[in-house]
Amino acid sequence: MDYKEARERMVNDQIIGRGIKDKCVIEAMLEIPRHLFVLYADRDLAYGDYPLSIGEGQTISQPYMVAWMTEILSLKGEEKVLEIGTGSGYQGAILAKLSKEVYTIERHKVLAERVEKIYDELGIKNIKVIIGDGTEGLSLYAPYDRIIVTAGTPKIPPPLIEQLGDGGRLVAPIGTSYLQMLILLEKNGEKTKITELGSCVFVPLVGKFGWKE
Repeated sequence: MDYKEARERMVNDQIIGRGIKDKCVIEAMLEIPRHLFVLYADRDLAYGDYPLSIGEGQTISQPYMVAWMTEILSLKGEEKVLEIGTGSGYQGAILAKLSKEVYTIERHKVLAERVEKIYDELGIKNIKVIIGDGTEGLSLYAPYDRIIVTAGTPKIPPPLIEQLGDGGRLVAPIGTSYLQMLILLEKNGEKTKITELGSCVFVPLVGKFGWKE
């Protein structure tokens, strides 16, 4: 299979075709080899318009969802980003391409170790993978300019709001365990503004401030 051609078709049909306009997001989606982040047996499906299972009850998100959430973050290249839910590592690779530094938290050790190997192979140096409970955030490197939650949660975990810097943006799917609303939270001083952006479906965010196992 010609992965480069498949990736170009994915971007043209699924990303640009659905209204993504951020040129940097489009370029990152064209460059990052999505097929390396799925299970080997599914590589020929990597550029399809759907999520795929990656084991441990987790999925790699639909390409458009990755592009949409990334565009919402409005990255300019100098941000410190926190990602909750490393998963396949694909979203993190896109974020690393578009920001200064990324910290990503994954509760499944097997996924975290797999992703670290892929990042090493691709020479992605500005992202750090941490094994832990993402709902508690990562206070060690706070505050963050941007926070992205890539699993569905009943509410925004309070530690994430606390760790978001002034002027920061947080995007997360909020709702039930089977259907969520993608929201954007903007923080200005002590005030926060929440904007609902559209419905979506993610695997549940498990942790102290998320769903219970």
